[in-house]
Amino acid sequence: MQIGFKIPDSFSLKDKRRVVKSIIDRTRRKFNVSIAETDDNDVTNFAVLSISNVSNSKIFTESAFDKILHFLEANFEIELVSSRKEFL
Repeated sequence: MQIGFKIPDSFSLKDKRRVVKSIIDRTRRKFNVSIAETDDNDVTNFAVLSISNVSNSKIFTESAFDKILHFLEANFEIELVSSRKEFL
């Protein structure tokens, strides 16, 4: 899954890194997924994260991705702009 989001209170790369690092750390711990910032690294108030999960069940993975989206919206001051799910 790939998500793009705005960080309204971010006015520097330092602000952005603090928020993105917190999102990555907490999401990785809570959902046991691989997650990394993959695009727009130099933009101060926008981030793109890619999240990967390995499972033999598409239903489980889709459910996990939905839970991650809800977790991010409920726990962080971000505005979700885009999300794209891909299953292989």
